[in-house]
Amino acid sequence: MTYDSEATRQRIFQAATAEFAEHGLAGGRIDRIAAAARANKQAIYLYFGGKEKLFGAVVRAKLDEICHTVTLDPRILPEAVGQLYDWYHEHPELIRLLLWESLEAGGQVEGEEERKESYRGHVDGLLDAGLPDRATAQDWLFTVLGLVAWNFAVPQVRGLILDESDPGRAVARRREVVVELAGVLAERMAEARSST
Repeated sequence: MTYDSEATRQRIFQAATAEFAEHGLAGGRIDRIAAAARANKQAIYLYFGGKEKLFGAVVRAKLDEICHTVTLDPRILPEAVGQLYDWYHEHPELIRLLLWESLEAGGQVEGEEERKESYRGHVDGLLDAGLPDRATAQDWLFTVLGLVAWNFAVPQVRGLILDESDPGRAVARRREVVVELAGVLAERMAEARSST
């Protein structure tokens, strides 16, 4: 039987995603990741360089995944926001990872320049799609991400506010509202573009 380093790397990555989403960076344990991945701890250090770098790699990969899945195009904003909402619903680990990062990273972000560059690319895409200036595109991107992500960052608050006993119906109800608000935002942006 031959050793498959890529398969081992993928198992480590999947185990690390689950571990860090559940326990965060400080609470995540290399020994649990190794056990879940059926790998030895040395492989984690060899492939990823340590726990902090592995955590950063997991966050970057999840962000890359969403960026390749959903394009926030202001010309089809309601549809794009609906896709983003669905992605977050199906992949709650990204929100959890970002919350853990916010709590534990102490202001330092692993791969910060790469991530900034990725967001700059999204802002540039929004400018190409017709938003009037960089500041507006930046604000628009951050607002839309917050509008969607908050639903999954604090599900307990959603449960406290909405009189909805079925969590699935609550999620569907929030999706409708978020998509509707995205439509209003798209109309306002179109009006602003046509008046300039």
